[in-house]
Formats: sequence, structure tokens, C-alpha cells
Amino acid sequence: MRRLVTSIRCSVVFCAVAVVAALIAPQAARVAAAQVQATAGAESRNMGTQALAFLPNELWVHVNDSVTWTFPAVEIHTVTFLRQKTTPQQVRPARPGVPGGGCPGTTPDGSSVDGSNCVSSNELVSGQTYTVNFPSPGNFKLVCLVHVDMTGVVHVLNAAETLPHDQAFYDRQAKNDRATLLSDGARLERRGLDAAERSPGGREGREGDERHDDRESGNAVTAGIAEIVSTTGGGVHTSAVMRFLGDKTVVRVGETVEWTNLGPIVPHTVTFGVEPADPMPPTPVLVTTDSDGTRHATIGSPTDSVNSGFLIAAPQERVGLPQSPQTVTRFRVTFTSPGTFNYICALHDDLGMIGKVIVVP
Repeated sequence: MRRLVTSIRCSVVFCAVAVVAALIAPQAARVAAAQVQATAGAESRNMGTQALAFLPNELWVHVNDSVTWTFPAVEIHTVTFLRQKTTPQQVRPARPGVPGGGCPGTTPDGSSVDGSNCVSSNELVSGQTYTVNFPSPGNFKLVCLVHVDMTGVVHVLNAAETLPHDQAFYDRQAKNDRATLLSDGARLERRGLDAAERSPGGREGREGDERHDDRESGNAVTAGIAEIVSTTGGGVHTSAVMRFLGDKTVVRVGETVEWTNLGPIVPHTVTFGVEPADPMPPTPVLVTTDSDGTRHATIGSPTDSVNSGFLIAAPQERVGLPQSPQTVTRFRVTFTSPGTFNYICALHDDLGMIGKVIVVP
């Protein structure tokens, strides 16, 4: 009889343990750390159109979850969380590890963000990945240090709160946003070509000039074009065309070609000959400044090395901050001898941003 009672007691205990385990199991599964997948950037097949965006750029995760960003494009990006728990807010650096602000350097894959620290990947490309862990609840702004206005946010909820979306939703959203941004490139290309043709040195601006024949494509080139095409509650998306539009230009000796960057956030250069180690400043002495602020150089041989320096529009005006200074968006070159003068954008030639000027007698 004692054995039967003991057996019954053991069965009751076993069942109780099983019930408790069954109740705990879903809870444990729910709070188990998850890994959300996202992407940083996207590009067209020819790499000419770049989506400067986190896809998607707004995510919800639980405490102790992580997010892994994949970098599918050849154009470089970073995943960066600047310190938030500072007054005033942390200064954004020019690039990872650049002194004078922001992160003191890059942080290893798998680093954790809690708002009191700075976490940043290196400049990553071509399928590389970077994972960030989120051990504390909060809302954490995400930026790319290479491209201003490429932003996002990660909302970190407590374990008891319900996530509004799952991975399948994020995959669909990323796919749709990617398609929208890349398809916008064709429209931007047309705008860039139209702008070059309508300029004073473009084809339309030179109609009726009997000095020029059908070989010539005008003296104006659009040096890249970009547009902030959409925003969400989490950040900003930008579509950018990394091409010289009017990339084959035919002029005569003594004439001048003008390049204009029509992109609001992406710098470009016009670089002839040897690429400088630092493409940001223009070539000393050889590049001067016209009265309207446009940089200007004179080139006499296809072997000459001349760099425009960065051509980029001023940052957007923002309430409460000093007025943005005027920047240089145009570069002119006067050609004094015949020949074929090849040039590149020193920042984006690996994407196919190259061109040539053919100078005829």
C-alpha cells in the first residue's frame, strides 16, 4: 500500500512539474534572444544607382535581441550608434575613427548598445555583415557615417511587450523600399541629362552656334544626381545616381566644360590623371576660383593631373543651428590642346563613374 501511495505521489509531482514546464516553455521561447536581419544600402545591377538607406530603417526588437545588417552594395556604408546619453548630443564624426567627434574608433562585431556608448562598424561592402546587441530598452538612432541623412532607429521593448512586426514583414518592407529607390534612378538620370542640356553650355544652350557640328554633345556635364525620395517614422531614404551624365563630351580647343553635382548629400570629384591620396581638396595652384565661386582649371595635355576636390551641396538648413555656408558644386576646365582627356570620380570610379572629354582642333 505504501508503494502504491508513493507511486501516486510521484506521479502527481511529475505531472505538476510537467505542467509547470509546459507553462514556462512558451515564456522562455518568447524571451529567448532573437536575431533580426536587415540591410545597409542597395544598388542596381550596373552599380550606377545606389539606395542610400537602411532597409528597413525602423525596427522593433526585445531586450537582449540583436540585429544583423548585411552590406550588399559596392558603395561603402557604416552602421553607427552615437552616444545618446550626453548633453549636448554627441558630435557626429566625418568617418569612423576620425578625431574631433563621434566614436573614438570602430567597435567589434557583436557589440552592445545602451545609449551611453558609441558603437560603429567599419566601412563595409559586398556582402559583409555587422551585428549589434541591445541589452537595454530604449529608442536608438542609427546613422551611416559615410552618407548624411541616411538614418534609422531601433526600438527596444521589454520582454513583456508585444513586437508589432516579424521578420517576414521586415523582409517585404525592405524589398519594396529597395525597388522604389532603385527604380527612381532612371527618372533621376533623365533629370540630370536634361539639366546638362538646358545649361548655357549644353546642347540646347548652344543651338544656332555654327561653330559646332553634330559630333559635339555640349559643354555641360551633370556630375551625379541624388534625391531624398522618402521618409518614415524612423529615418530618411535617398536614391543616388553615381554617373557623369553626358560622360562623353566633345569640344574644341580653347573651350571650357563645366561639371555640376546635383546631389544633395553625395560628394563627387572630377579627377584627371593621377588620383590624389586625399581627393577632398582641389589640386593646389592648378585649380583657381572664379568670381561666382566655381573652381576652374586649365589643362593642356591628357597626361596632366588635376583634381576638382569635393563637389557637394551645402547641408540642409535646420532651425536652431547656424546657417549652412555656401559650398562648391561646380568645376570648370578649359582645354588648350587637342586630345582625349579621361577622368573619373575619385570616390566612385569603382562603381563606373568615369568619363572623357574629346578636344578637337
